[in-house]
Amino acid sequence: MTERAGRADRSEGADPKVSGTVERDPEAVSRFVEHFAAQLVEAGVPRMPARVFAALLASDSGTLTSAELGERLRISPAAVSGAVRYLAQVHMVSREREPGSRRERYRVHGDQWYEALTSREAVIKRWEHALREGVDSLGAATPAGRRLAETLAFFEFVDTEIAALMTRWRARREDLFGSG
Repeated sequence: MTERAGRADRSEGADPKVSGTVERDPEAVSRFVEHFAAQLVEAGVPRMPARVFAALLASDSGTLTSAELGERLRISPAAVSGAVRYLAQVHMVSREREPGSRRERYRVHGDQWYEALTSREAVIKRWEHALREGVDSLGAATPAGRRLAETLAFFEFVDTEIAALMTRWRARREDLFGSG
């Protein structure tokens, strides 16, 4: 991370005494971004989207422009564009147009995990439908049919549990952080 990027993080939110922002070690922030991105990569997120997401998550405002992301991560505008496209498709970031400008800002929301997880619900439903067809086609009594039926049961279970989990999370989030 450049020194300028570190200063930008310290200045987000203006006066630290007023806004609650604190001075940060730019190298420590950069290490966090790269370490968290590496964890996301291990979980299956492509490398560049993982780095962009981690950088957005680590910014006080939760928003950065393409130029700011490029500078902080030392990546090209094309790399930022591809990463943001991926992250928007999986509902981990959103694009916002700056008023009176053609420039876009990219935002990570406090509920990004909820959005990313619940966007998978439609995918799970499609998988369930395809698996039901597979069980019917192969026959429920065949070894392959039983394997598909077990996989279908797993996804039906996951679908139900995600809904219950998100209800519990909303209540816990309210207890921990209030409405917001």
